[in-house]
Formats: sequence, C-alpha cells, structure tokens
Amino acid sequence: MTRKMTDAQLDYERKRAAKANMSLDEWLKTKERRAAEAASAVAATARPEKKPGLLRRLIDRAHKPI
Repeated sequence: MTRKMTDAQLDYERKRAAKANMSLDEWLKTKERRAAEAASAVAATARPEKKPGLLRRLIDRAHKPI
C-alpha cells in the first residue's frame, strides 16, 4: 500500500478480514484487485468519441480560412 492507514481504518479492515476468514494482507490484496477490476470495467464501458454533427461540421468549415 502506498498510503498509511490510521489505527481506526486498520481495525475496520481487520474486522472485515476476520469476517471473510482471511488475513489482513490477503484481504487488502483482494480489495485492491477488486478495485482494479471495477476500474477496468468502467474504462471498458466508456463510449467512443462520436463524429461531430452536421451543424458542428458546418460551423467548423465556416471558420476555416479559404
């Protein structure tokens, strides 16, 4: 982990790890992996850039020098 957790945060994570029958290290690795998977899923569902509409293309063309 790159950032230091407070005592309260460590206690909370220890309780969560105990509830899942895991060690604290295993729990934190699993939690980090799930967060990475969620971030990649969000990135995968991002919409591709749309082609500019008719009005936008006409305005861009009108602003170009001759």
